[in-house]
Amino acid sequence: MKQPYYLILTVCVLSFTACSIFKKSSPKAIKEDNAQTITDRKWKLVELAGKPVADKVNGKEPFLLLQKSDSRYSASGGCNGIGGAYTLQANGRIKFEQGMSTMMACENMEIEHGLNKALITADNYSINGDDLSLNKARMAPLARFKAIK
Repeated sequence: MKQPYYLILTVCVLSFTACSIFKKSSPKAIKEDNAQTITDRKWKLVELAGKPVADKVNGKEPFLLLQKSDSRYSASGGCNGIGGAYTLQANGRIKFEQGMSTMMACENMEIEHGLNKALITADNYSINGDDLSLNKARMAPLARFKAIK
């Protein structure tokens, strides 16, 4: 008579255990994992729209920096400073909001305009070691960066 009770108890315990195995990570946990790899690191722009970018443009190094503490980014295409807010989401999703920019005129503005466009267009990113790519859907990367150590 005790065997059916043990069998039912065993099935119930296994059912509850199985449910917890498939528990998904919370978006907050995913966001924190993503943030640890992409934020608070300075990324040097090395490629824009499939074309290599010089180490210095107008005497300045083009870069991107995502600040985790206030979810703001700062960047430069070699002339003006660009900055605004960004949002990280699960599965490598990212959104940059149009931000502020200084208004200096420089000889070479192509990289700056291209970087600004890439930031606003990007909807996801991927990281491979010290390489960061900003992408739109599944198209070729809009911009590629290398981590500055």
